[in-house]
Amino acid sequence: MPGVDVRLVDVVKRFGETLAVDHVNLEVQDGEFFSLLGPSGCGKTTTLRMIGGFEEPTSGLIELQGQDVTWLPPYKRNVNTVFQNYALFPHLTVYENVAFGLKRRGGLKDGEIKSRVGEMLKLVELPGFDKRKPNQISGGQAQRVALARALINRPAVLLLDEPLGALDLKLRKQMQVELKRIQQEVGITFIYVTHDQEEAMTMSDRIAVMNRGSYEQLGDPESLYERPTTRFVAGFLGVSNLLPGTADGTAGAYAVIRLADNTRVRVPAALVNGNHNVEVGIRPEKIRLANPDSAASPETNQMRGVIKDASYIGVSTQYIVESRGGSQLTVYEQNVERATRAELWAPGEEVALSWTPEHTFVIKDTTPHDADN
Repeated sequence: MPGVDVRLVDVVKRFGETLAVDHVNLEVQDGEFFSLLGPSGCGKTTTLRMIGGFEEPTSGLIELQGQDVTWLPPYKRNVNTVFQNYALFPHLTVYENVAFGLKRRGGLKDGEIKSRVGEMLKLVELPGFDKRKPNQISGGQAQRVALARALINRPAVLLLDEPLGALDLKLRKQMQVELKRIQQEVGITFIYVTHDQEEAMTMSDRIAVMNRGSYEQLGDPESLYERPTTRFVAGFLGVSNLLPGTADGTAGAYAVIRLADNTRVRVPAALVNGNHNVEVGIRPEKIRLANPDSAASPETNQMRGVIKDASYIGVSTQYIVESRGGSQLTVYEQNVERATRAELWAPGEEVALSWTPEHTFVIKDTTPHDADN
């Protein structure tokens, strides 16, 4: 079993009257690619900076590999940080930038330094760039140099504060794959801060989805997307259709939920967990549209609706469907069988919507409902 590289115990950070980080408890495993994901102001960067020693917590405990480092300065912690602006020294060559940490620490001969720098430049796929200056390389290459400089001292943990934020979309996607490859090759624990859910899901072993100073849910990308437990997580990790309803008995291994239009849908019973008022969630790509007169499988959840809008977006078509209960659902339909615009569902058409109970998630609904509706 892997050990714990980073442990936060009841960590709080206040800036005056503002509570930036609210009693966070967290464990990051050895060799894990762990992401702190959330919108601006949620506390993710402040949490990262406290792990790195750039901010002191107001209260709580921070451990690195079992050592209490809560009040230690950054240079006494076995961590390195990669920032969004890279912070490369403009007057130094790529080689000198990468070697900077080794030379500063001392104790190594020039041959060993040269060998280690060569290994790092090969790792980040920049061999032959050693004599260039930062102004002679691209943004993506500068990001790789910053990564090599941070890794060369072989820290126990590498902290990354939105390092891909300055790159264009295509390069950012390429670097997501590269970062994951590099992390797997070196085996060092990465803690990554981002506001981009796709970025976090592409690279991470686990993600903590943060909101208002703490995380609302922690898990692997698949479980967070398929089984969000709060309205915030459901909305932050992609588009969700949330339908309010009330628990209305059981059917075998399923709980039955009665929606606003009296449609009854089934969900895995364990997801309801004794709650009466809930919101049933379905991702847009899980829903199938069909002619309302066609026979549907009795194994699926079903409801009726009317197409309100259709947007052809290349790989799929996005539909807005209004249910009989007045809820609006977003549906993504792959453009495979319906190849031309003439074959798409048109606004005003009535459709049947269906999805499997296993593709349904449930979040507790704090909105009051009238059980007699």
